[in-house]
Amino acid sequence: MADIETKSSQNQPLKTQNIFIGAQIFLRIVVIAASFASTWLMLTNKQTIDIGGFVLDANYSYSPEFKFLSYANIVVGAFSFVSLLFLVLVGRRSSNPTYYFILFLHDLALMSLVLGGCAAATVIGSLGKYGNSHTGWMQICDHFGKFCKRATTSVAFSYFSLVCLLILTITSASKSRQIQV
Repeated sequence: MADIETKSSQNQPLKTQNIFIGAQIFLRIVVIAASFASTWLMLTNKQTIDIGGFVLDANYSYSPEFKFLSYANIVVGAFSFVSLLFLVLVGRRSSNPTYYFILFLHDLALMSLVLGGCAAATVIGSLGKYGNSHTGWMQICDHFGKFCKRATTSVAFSYFSLVCLLILTITSASKSRQIQV
């Protein structure tokens, strides 16, 4: 009876480790997908309209904030793929807390990058949608509806990626607390 209890207690950390690794892998795949979906939506976002004989166009490349969000998402997607490979190769064989500290720093840096991109794109998106009457900036989303909807969807995917990276950062930090100094 005691032998069964010791085996059960030994298998519990292994089962917890497998669940943790599985959740990490799943969240990293979600981050990769959300980042690249956001990038694709933004990079293909353009609209041309005709107002009273004047042809106006909107393109993501006209806004440094949208370009920053796109490039940040490319970097986050690529580095998330690298961390996924690291996790698959190293994480399954070892539960060394130092590896999780490395993942924590990695996830924290990526989360900060996405946060900056989301913040910049949200500000310029809000300005496009609502304008600013104090400075005389007019809203443009009433004219460029398709462009604004795609930009909003792209930013939403980036925020979803940010939430997943936040969860990854917290879980990696929690796992890395076991480092023996």
